Amino acid sequence: MEQYGDPHGDSPGRRPGRGHLPAGGGGRLIDLANAVREDPALPRDAMAALLARHGETERELRGLTDSETAALRRAVAQLTERVLTETDTDRAAEALNALLERRAARPRLSRHGGHLWHLHVDRSDDASWADWFTAAAALALAQLLSERGGIAWGECAAPGCRRLFLGGGPGARRRYCSRACATRTRVAEHRRRQRGG
Repeated sequence: MEQYGDPHGDSPGRRPGRGHLPAGGGGRLIDLANAVREDPALPRDAMAALLARHGETERELRGLTDSETAALRRAVAQLTERVLTETDTDRAAEALNALLERRAARPRLSRHGGHLWHLHVDRSDDASWADWFTAAAALALAQLLSERGGIAWGECAAPGCRRLFLGGGPGARRRYCSRACATRTRVAEHRRRQRGG
């Protein structure tokens, strides 16, 4: 049975700062991935607004220059292509291991910019936005994969929809980004069967 709830996997009210792994593993990750898929040239202001919705402060976002935005877009696209659209668990695990080897450092606790203590896995508190995103997202996805024993994310199977999502809890693997897409697909299949085609 498909499970929907929070489509992003974040706990309400938890707003991590830069470098902090998202609670539950990924509203920021999925929102960034979907935004960059929709607009591969996503401008700096749109990227900053999205990051602000996920708890980044105005002070932190001052460092998000146009060149940092371009590098972050590339990092998001790479993670999407190599991991978020991968359907084979072994290949996804290998891709995550490669990203962690290249971008992550030994985990450490940090308390900067007025945030509470939180986990960093990027190489330093001054890491680039792309390095921060790749390290934090790869670790969050690796945690999800290990906890669930397989891929816990995907691309919506509804015709015409390419939205990415994080899976629900245990049970059958999720195929759609929302109830709306699942219902629309089931209704279309039912009508097709009724027409005999």
